Amino acid sequence: MARKEIGAAAIEEKGWIRSHKWLLMRRISQLSIIGLFLLGPLASIWFLGRLEEEFWIIKGNLASSVVLDTIPLTDPFIYLQTLFAGQAFEATALVGALIVTIFYLVVGGRVYCSWVCPMNMVTDAAGWLRRRLGIKKKCDSSPNIRFWILGMVMIIAMFSGIMLWELINPVTLLQRSIFYGFGMGWIIVVTLFFYDLLWSRNGWCGHLCPMGAFYSLLGKFSLLRVRAAERAACDDCMDCFAVCPEPQVIRPALKGESGESPVIDHSQCTNCGRCIDICGPDVFSFGSRFNNRQYDL
Repeated sequence: MARKEIGAAAIEEKGWIRSHKWLLMRRISQLSIIGLFLLGPLASIWFLGRLEEEFWIIKGNLASSVVLDTIPLTDPFIYLQTLFAGQAFEATALVGALIVTIFYLVVGGRVYCSWVCPMNMVTDAAGWLRRRLGIKKKCDSSPNIRFWILGMVMIIAMFSGIMLWELINPVTLLQRSIFYGFGMGWIIVVTLFFYDLLWSRNGWCGHLCPMGAFYSLLGKFSLLRVRAAERAACDDCMDCFAVCPEPQVIRPALKGESGESPVIDHSQCTNCGRCIDICGPDVFSFGSRFNNRQYDL
């Protein structure tokens, strides 16, 4: 008997909406964040300049922004680069970095990768097309490469005195291209799309991106986790492994290897929720890292 398409069982069991719930919520989150940054200038265009002042909810970009002209937000990865580069200490930027850091320490560092980062939409599209076309991976590099790249980014900033990485950072280039129109950044973005599609499954986000490496360090002890609470109901369809951007994090919690709890506590988990969506028996759910109970059917 031919194997069903990935996710078909979940759609049959739960319907299309429930089997794509967290994916849809992530897309709403990512697009809403971009929309909030664009709201000020777009409002001026819509009202043909009749507004007395520009209407901003959040001003700036993903690197540094201000909410309602009051609350500073600073990407801690970029702020750390400024410190290594020896640039002037900025108290407001430090406060913004601390606010963002505390948030990701609670919800999971790599939540940034799956719920905020615009590059995630690009690499997810490549992964979806790869599965549809049945393209097999050609490169199986270590996911630890990103930590070496992270170290190199900081060393280069320290010795050069500037944030050289931000000149080629695909995340920075993509958001600039979205905010300011077509630019050279699209070339790097398209290149990474085809890299993920034709050469390495989850190659950029799962193996190379230093921002992902940095945020995984923040999320090592985060409270919000995916849990395989109903792992006894698993039918070994492997759909969760097929869609997970970090499939190596699933097995210990799902299979209970070496007495592991049902909590996926690996720092590389992005809390994207795709394993929850794609699972027909509803093995997975969001919960606390301290709730280690496994429910029996």
